[in-house]
Amino acid sequence: MADPKTTTLERLLDIYSHQYDLDREGVYGGGVFPATATYFLRDENYLISKKHVLSAVENYDYLYFCPVDHLDAPTLERVIEASMELGRERVRPHREHMSSFITLIILADTMDQEAKALVKKTRMRKYFKFAFHGWMEYRIAALELSTNEILSNPAGRDVRKLLEQNFGMNTSKKGGFRK
Repeated sequence: MADPKTTTLERLLDIYSHQYDLDREGVYGGGVFPATATYFLRDENYLISKKHVLSAVENYDYLYFCPVDHLDAPTLERVIEASMELGRERVRPHREHMSSFITLIILADTMDQEAKALVKKTRMRKYFKFAFHGWMEYRIAALELSTNEILSNPAGRDVRKLLEQNFGMNTSKKGGFRK
């Protein structure tokens, strides 16, 4: 029987493959992240022709997938630091840069309570040149496969919703249900 983390990771990569460029080689992080995904969007406004660009904005999202057997607080801190460092290296603020997200998705069989609390409280947002050169934010979502619980920090709410929708789970408190 296939490992649930591997099966879930393959489903996630299939979900993200429609809009993201996938890297299944595990190049980033020295094998800590078996797969990564990158999203890039550039939007331009023109005047008469494409030669005359009035304004342009660029948005980026760098996803790091991390499957682990058991997630404890020290392991989570190490993975968060590695993903933040790798993501910050890839962010290139400039005049047309609007936003960059560094996203970590953790797939764990089990998680400690300390790790769950750390997932919820991890925050990082940085503005470049008073936001004239955009901003960056760190998002994290964790899926505990043994209990089907999905956690995220406040910035990772959209990632948590995507996981809930695609894996048939709903952990929201407002009128939601949980399978």
